[in-house]
Amino acid sequence: MTDSPSRVAVVTGAGRGIGAAVAARLADDGFAVALLDLDEAGVKQGAEAIVTGGGKAVGVALDVSDAEQVEAAVTRVADELGPPVVLINNAGITRDNLIFKMTEQDWDSVLGVHLKGSFLMTRAVQKYMTQEKYGRIVNLSSTSALGNRGQVNYSAAKAGMQGFTKTLAIELGKFNVTANAIAPGFIATDMTAATAERLGMGFEDFKAAAATQIPVQRVGTPDDIAHLASFLVSEGAGFISGQVIYAAGGPKD
Repeated sequence: MTDSPSRVAVVTGAGRGIGAAVAARLADDGFAVALLDLDEAGVKQGAEAIVTGGGKAVGVALDVSDAEQVEAAVTRVADELGPPVVLINNAGITRDNLIFKMTEQDWDSVLGVHLKGSFLMTRAVQKYMTQEKYGRIVNLSSTSALGNRGQVNYSAAKAGMQGFTKTLAIELGKFNVTANAIAPGFIATDMTAATAERLGMGFEDFKAAAATQIPVQRVGTPDDIAHLASFLVSEGAGFISGQVIYAAGGPKD
């Protein structure tokens, strides 16, 4: 690996799915990893697996949309592992519905986790990045940013993540901090399984139907996103910033 083992990465939404896969991959790359999620059992299990494998990790339960919890969690990470210089803003939820059925709570909850959560986490972590004169931020957007029926809240949040990313790249670049976004397409996770259930479809049938619409003829996996995140936080990606990369098995507008 090319990255110093002493560097610390923070991954939100790391209790399962994409976040868990990214955390495991960054640990393999030599980072000390802080796994953050509402799911305390999930992050503690993930951290224990990394430590058992010879790495350094800590699992912290928090609500990323709560400023006090975010500040406390990031301070704990810095105290236990060292200054965090890599941040993966992955925490997210869905509250899908057509707009005429969508409640204010559905809207507020989704934007609160995705956008406010990413803002709070980035504000807390960038202090360490600017002091260290080094940082990598990767924000999780989605192909839903281009519009998706029944997801007006999620689509707005994921489109917002792209503007958020580009502005971070402009503001933080002088401190040797890059910011990029990954916009996954269909990834087989518990979240997409829940969507299949909501639609009354078996998950295997749901994935098979989705694959027919994807040029590479398969759905994505969390590891597909973890590989891309690994590159974007590497030394070799230091001249890439402010970009949105669609990891969707084919081109997107």
